[in-house]
This record gives sequence, C-alpha cells and structure tokens, in this order.
Amino acid sequence: MTTQPLSLSKALRNAALGLFAATAVMAAITPAFAAAGIRDAEIERLLRKFSDPIFKAGGLDPKAVNLYVINDPSLNAFVAGGQNVFIHTGMIMTLDTPNELKGVIAHEAGHITGGHLARGPEAYAKAEIPMLVGMLAGVAAIAAGVPDLGMALLIGSQSVAQREVLAYSRTQESAADQAGAKFMNATGQSPVGMMKVFDRFADQEIMSGYRQDPFVRSHPLSRDRVSNLQNLAAESPFKDVKDSAADLAQYELMRAKLRGFIEKPEVVLRRYPVSDRSAPARYARAAAFFRSAQLDRALPEIDSLIAEKPTYAYYWELKGQILLESSRAKEAVAPYRKSVELAPDEPLIRASLGAALLATEDKTLIAEAKKHLKAALKDEPDNGMAWYYLSLAYGETGDEGLAALATAERYYTLGGYGPAVNFAQRAAAKLKEGTNDWQRANDIIGIAQAEAAKRER
Repeated sequence: MTTQPLSLSKALRNAALGLFAATAVMAAITPAFAAAGIRDAEIERLLRKFSDPIFKAGGLDPKAVNLYVINDPSLNAFVAGGQNVFIHTGMIMTLDTPNELKGVIAHEAGHITGGHLARGPEAYAKAEIPMLVGMLAGVAAIAAGVPDLGMALLIGSQSVAQREVLAYSRTQESAADQAGAKFMNATGQSPVGMMKVFDRFADQEIMSGYRQDPFVRSHPLSRDRVSNLQNLAAESPFKDVKDSAADLAQYELMRAKLRGFIEKPEVVLRRYPVSDRSAPARYARAAAFFRSAQLDRALPEIDSLIAEKPTYAYYWELKGQILLESSRAKEAVAPYRKSVELAPDEPLIRASLGAALLATEDKTLIAEAKKHLKAALKDEPDNGMAWYYLSLAYGETGDEGLAALATAERYYTLGGYGPAVNFAQRAAAKLKEGTNDWQRANDIIGIAQAEAAKRER
C-alpha cells in the first residue's frame, strides 16, 4: 500500500482549479488540508466489487466513475468534478459492515445520477467572494502575529460559504437518499446500512461546524430525513438481506490493513493483540511491525497468512513490499512475481514488481522490469509511479529519449504541465522524427502548453 498525491482526472483537476482556487490560501497555512491518496490493489479491487453493481444499477458506466481513497481519519465521502467519488479512510475504518459502506457509495451515486453537481458551480460562485475575502483577512491576521484571530476568520469564512452551498443541497440530499435506496434494491441488497450511517450522524446537525464530522457538513441532515430513510429501509423487500461471509471477511481484511498502515503501531497492537490469531489481526500486525522496522516480527505474521492461503495474491504483495522497502530487493522479487502470477490483471502489483527488479541493480532484469511496467501502463496509463520507474529503466539502458518521454508522461499525468513540456521537448529532440514516440512527445507539448495557458487565464 502506498500513500501518494492523487493522480486526478483532467476534468477533476480543472474543476478543482475553477471552483476551489481560494482553498490554496488555506492549504498554504495548514498543510494538513492537502490530503494524500492511498493506492492499494486489494482495497481498490474490493471497493470496485462493492460499487460497480451499484453504478450499473444507476445507469452509470463503472469504468467512467473514478474512485479515490483519501488518507484522512475524518468520516467523509463525497462526489466532486463529475463522476469522481472520494472516500476517506476514516469512513472505511469506522463503518462496521460492507452494507453500510455500500449504502454510502449508493448515496454518492445518487448525486451523480441526479445531476446535482451541475448546480454546484452556481452555489460555489455565490459563496466564493465572501469566503475569499474572509480567508484573505485571516491570512493577513496570521501574518501580523495574531494567529487566533486569523484562524477564527478562516473558519468563519468557510462557515459562510458552507451556508450558501447547503441552501442548494438539502433537497438534493433527499433525492440522493431515494436514488441510493433504489440502487441497493436493484442489486438485491438491503438499504438498512445506508439508513444506519445517516442515523449515526443525524444528531450532529445541532453541533457547531467545528465539532461536526465533514460528512455532516457536506451532507446536511435532519431527523425528518432520517425518518424518511427508515421508511425506505422498512419498505425494501431486501431489508433483511445480510452481507455474505466472503464480503465480511474481505472487508475486515481491508480495514485491518488500513489500520496497520495508518494507525500508530501501539494502537494497532492494542486493537489486535498478539493473542488474536485471526487473519485480520495478523495482517494488521504485519503492516504495523513493518512500519516500525521490526522485520523479525512482520515476516512471520505475513508468512503464516501465506501458509494458510497461498493463492491470495495480496499476501504475497505485502511480503514483497516489506522486503523491498527494507532494502532487500533481491528477496522481494520472488513474492512479487508470485503475486503477479496470481493476479496478472493488477497494474499496481506489476508496477511494484518492476520497481523491485530495478532495485536489485541486476542489469539482466531490466528487460523484465520494462515488460511489467509497460503492462501496468497499458491497463492504467495515468500511473505516475509506473512512468517514473519506466523512465529509470530506459535510463539504465541508455535510451535517453524514451527516458525523457516517460518522465514527460509522468508529469503530464500529475498535472505538472510545465515540466511535462520541458521533458517532452527533450524527448522530441532525441527521438527519431516521425516515430510514434516522437509524435507522442509533440502531442504532450501541444496539449500541456494549452492546459497551462488555461490555468493562467
């Protein structure tokens, strides 16, 4: 599992720039607001298993809906910039069952199918000016040595904007509830989980914005709305349908893995003491011991899981990660190869195998590394990590033009249009004119320059 800046879709990057430019001021003062995304093949696979049937029930193409996991302990999930669903790790780790998480996803799908985001810019445009004025005043106060006043102004400006936006969204929230329940019924699943989630948050509406969970602030609730959700759940012919044993087991593994990587090791060990020999407990401890550099304890935990279930690709993947990031690249290759063998359609695992092969510094393995990195990029062309390692592989074999092109691709994927143009120009100068790679370099130059110009307007 890796934590990295999100590689957002072009549409979402543009929407973020257009609607939330003012928040850059806030981020400059409080870096914690710049949350990082989590990439993990196992977690993404399970979330897709949960969400794709729901998207299909709503008439959406699952491949057109992007799912992002945000490394943030707060309880939140939201839709932004079109068909982009964001889920905080805090939401996943707090909700007790797959059905509850599916209910949240169904609700967010309801926002997409309802076209609610089409009205979003109107609300934000109305709120942007007072928010920006308040935020600038807050920045000035902090710069002048009055941090308490500055933070009060910043928080106050956000509250003003929030009230403007919420005035647009209460009706939309109820419509998303109705749609979410419909999608759950259409997939033969109970909407009770969705009702439980919103019931959990209902009493928070009377709290101040500072004490509310972000989900409440972005999804305005009322007891009437919760009552309507209870009625929807009670009327469902699938209200008594429970999560399958397989879904529950996979969900607990996912939550354990997240906790092992995110929570402090001592917290993980209190939650999953060594006396707990369940698979989720050992999974969490393997990650926690790894993070605290206790390989002598991490490896036995993951090895015990592999012994019990040798066909589970993600156990082998974690073992590979533990060894690779502990400077034991040569030993990491075998478990990564096994993981790719068991899950050949996982681009993240292929990219990690490519990285491990390069880290061995064995030049006889470079060709294999390139093969896996190219395969990963064929399935996931916006994988910045894979482009980075492919550029290194080309550099090792003296292919300077292709190395520069891979670097240009990486920057372009991450929205770094300036560096993308620079590296694409280097690539075009070194590649044979008229080839597909030369043409791609020139395409990046033209497109990235146009996108950079849009940002400056």
